[in-house]
Amino acid sequence: MFRVQSKGRGMLIAAPLLAILPLVLVVLIGEPPSKTQAQSTAAAKLPVAPVRPVTDEYFGVKVADPYRYMENLQDAEVAAWFKAESVYTQNSLEAIPGRAALQARIKTLSDAAPAAVFDLRRLPGGVYFYQKRLATEEVGKLYTRTGLTGEEKLLVDPAKYTGAGGAHSTISYYAVSMDGKWIAVGMALSGSEDATIHIVDAQTAKESGETIDRAQFGGPSWLPDGKSFTYNRLQKLGGSVGPNDKELLSRVYLHVVGTDPEKDRLIFGDGMPGMKFEPTDLPFVGIVPDSPYAIGVALHGVAIEQTLYVAPVTALGNAAIPWKKICDEEDDVSSFDFKGDDIYLLSHKNASRFKVLHTKLSNPDLAHAEVVVPEGPALIKGLAAAADAVYVQEMEGGLGRLVRVTYGGGTAQPIGQRVALPAEGVVTIAATDQRVPGALLTIDSWIKAQTIYAYDPGTGQTTDTKLRPMGPFDSPGDLESVEVKAKSYDGTMVPLSIVYKKGTKLDGMNPTILDGYGAYGITEDAFFDPVFLAWYERGGVLAFAHVRGGGEYGEEWHLAGKKLTKPNTWKDAIACAQYLIDQKYTSPAKLAIRGGSAGGVLVGRTITERPDLFAAAFDQVPMSDVVREEFTPNGPPNITEFGTVKEPEGFKGLYEMSPYHHIKDGTAYPAVMVTTGWNDPRVASWEAGKMAARLQAATSSGKPVLLRVDYDAGHGIGSTKTQRDELIGDILSFALWQFGAAGFQPANTGASTGATAGAGAE
Repeated sequence: MFRVQSKGRGMLIAAPLLAILPLVLVVLIGEPPSKTQAQSTAAAKLPVAPVRPVTDEYFGVKVADPYRYMENLQDAEVAAWFKAESVYTQNSLEAIPGRAALQARIKTLSDAAPAAVFDLRRLPGGVYFYQKRLATEEVGKLYTRTGLTGEEKLLVDPAKYTGAGGAHSTISYYAVSMDGKWIAVGMALSGSEDATIHIVDAQTAKESGETIDRAQFGGPSWLPDGKSFTYNRLQKLGGSVGPNDKELLSRVYLHVVGTDPEKDRLIFGDGMPGMKFEPTDLPFVGIVPDSPYAIGVALHGVAIEQTLYVAPVTALGNAAIPWKKICDEEDDVSSFDFKGDDIYLLSHKNASRFKVLHTKLSNPDLAHAEVVVPEGPALIKGLAAAADAVYVQEMEGGLGRLVRVTYGGGTAQPIGQRVALPAEGVVTIAATDQRVPGALLTIDSWIKAQTIYAYDPGTGQTTDTKLRPMGPFDSPGDLESVEVKAKSYDGTMVPLSIVYKKGTKLDGMNPTILDGYGAYGITEDAFFDPVFLAWYERGGVLAFAHVRGGGEYGEEWHLAGKKLTKPNTWKDAIACAQYLIDQKYTSPAKLAIRGGSAGGVLVGRTITERPDLFAAAFDQVPMSDVVREEFTPNGPPNITEFGTVKEPEGFKGLYEMSPYHHIKDGTAYPAVMVTTGWNDPRVASWEAGKMAARLQAATSSGKPVLLRVDYDAGHGIGSTKTQRDELIGDILSFALWQFGAAGFQPANTGASTGATAGAGAE
């Protein structure tokens, strides 16, 4: 199974926002104030950010920016304001009476399952590698075992890599050599995603000695010799290469274990003779067992369409590598896997819900490629090659299925090749190996925790691996979910998933959080986390809006919420909110909206267009000043999704979708919690800061606008279990406070609770 071992460059990973709190959106107040600090600031007023307008003009349109100076996060005044906001926010949250009890309940629920197991690999001989985090641990550790019931062996403990001041470290990615003897592991501090590759002996758990920095995207892939691997490395900063150039002109190198990485040879990417790469291209080279070929992959910013090349693996050590193009952007190939001389590609060219193509690597001809799985009513989400077949994952109506396409059998018959599954839910291929028959897969649902299964083509059975032990709260019998559709402003029917306790009365009184994202063609898939039982136990409802810009109905659905069509994203969210109100699940006084990263556009524009629909909003690591987004390190790769201010149409779309620029003075906005991680490589902290400052100054509702800052976190990837649990607790506590729930109302509404009228006014 070929996989790019990086976390991607988009504003968010492909997973539901609430589901990926452990990995993507966990941002927490980092440095808690001392008792003396807390006492001295308990009655402090909300910090007020000075207004220092800067006006830009784009194509005749003047755009005011009252907080441009915040973009210099190194400025002492700016840093002090963020610190003061962090202290104020912590004090406000601590003043919520029911918060401590809710946090305690969440911890009980979180600690109940013995362990979380994820990020699996399989090798011949029944060898497994995976990350596992025990209930008593903060982050995952890397283990191996032979046989599903074999003895477990610890290989990598991130605690060994703790940074200065106790900063925690996490495994960003790892790749195992084909013989299972070596592991290339990317380790990153404080959620920064700024990984350094360490090379670990899988037999002794000792390191080779050398490390490779600037490996944020990494993507290590081992050669058959078991002694060398390819990897992506960012360029060095300094001189004419500034911080905003960090993600540009990255390259792929070949490293031999035990040698100096600074002498590694360029094999793919910018600088290769006779090849053209754009600065924002992100290159990788992939090698798999049982194939004499290497695949060069050029990702074009955050676009899903890839350019692929092929070359003999044996040629990677040559001075000249004969890379041959397989496909380009216009072929609309979004993923692939290969075995031997055969490559299977997922493409949306003339197939919005995707199709699977097959061609030969020895003579690639995509124009005449065989269609092995044609487009159908189901969305084809991914594929992976095993020894016996290519496995294809599909989804329709929120339910997944697995299709098995045998090699050399001509056009597949998908219906006849469907794998029988033991449960309903979203199916994800977790691991395959070109030398091992079958696949490891996971099944998720809204009302039961994930299970890891193994499919054996010899028996046709799909069985529980027992790798992930179930906890006492992992399969509650009192929850139910429904799939409905809300009618948007233009008549489009928008899918909406709603989860709640059985017997919930539709009387408009249920505390409800509506979650949304809508970018990059990402689907919001079903998930279950027992910590949210703390919400359901209090009569809470969780709803998930599958808005345009996402990928639930394929590429057409994505394109309907991109650039100039982006308004559909937040208008669909508004329609879903109205549906929840009209159907009496909730009411505006008990409804909150939540999203993060690129979902910050959804949240921000929803509350600026319809502030009356919500009592609260959670705007996490948000894209807020979208007009200025491309002037950040992760901005240029995202131009393909959102546009550029350097073009008239691009500016028009960006300005319309920018929440920061649509905040109006004297408007009664809902209560808002904005979050950021100081080490965020995807969305700079100043975007959250600007958004919070502008809302604080503009709102007339008297409801709090809080800014949470975590100085030991980034975009949320790599945050700890405690961070996740406490963030969830604070989200739910804040919501219940704003909904007027009994037991969550502070004894007074002084400034320390953030509830004073005219928050942000001097």
